Amino acid sequence: MSKLETLNRIHELGIVPVVRGKDEKQAIEYCKGLVEGGINILEVTFTIPNAIEVFKKLQEELPEDTLIGAGTVTDPITARLAILNGAKFIVSPAFDKNVAKLCNKYQIPYMPGCITPTEILEALSYGVDIIKLFPGSLTGPSYVKAIHGPIPYVNIMPTGGVSLENVEEWFKVGVYAVGAGSNLVKGTKEEISQKSKQYLEKIRKARQ
Repeated sequence: MSKLETLNRIHELGIVPVVRGKDEKQAIEYCKGLVEGGINILEVTFTIPNAIEVFKKLQEELPEDTLIGAGTVTDPITARLAILNGAKFIVSPAFDKNVAKLCNKYQIPYMPGCITPTEILEALSYGVDIIKLFPGSLTGPSYVKAIHGPIPYVNIMPTGGVSLENVEEWFKVGVYAVGAGSNLVKGTKEEISQKSKQYLEKIRKARQ
């Protein structure tokens, strides 16, 4: 899958769930719940024990069209390890120019956490395609509108502070997609599947 195809799929679905877990089994169960609910793009974080094994098992057990990326990537070594094990995109809590360079080399989308205009512009100068506005709870939807004033071309994905109650507000101010954490990826597989459907329906309505 090309970089452009990955970016288009993220934009089309509109949501990237942040998958954490106490162990491999829980993380895989969470992922299966998301996919059953229609969310087939997954950010599998490196805070999960044996994260690489989780990557491998997900690629074996989930449908082929599932797009799996790596989250909580803070250095180029981890980024390369993730990419070589099938990660189609890389997400970080903060911007790192060396991770950006590596992702550019492999033609893999990199989504670093940024807040200020200075951070955002620096990330863009290193070829970043999507800015992860993190933590989104620190800013709110009105901040996206403010940033789009002077930087209208930046693709923003708020993460942290996104919920079923406010997801429509984020899309109404023009976000590229949203990242959803424990508000979505928590509970039983059935509960996560049901919440996934609710998120997708709200995103659909907000985009009409």
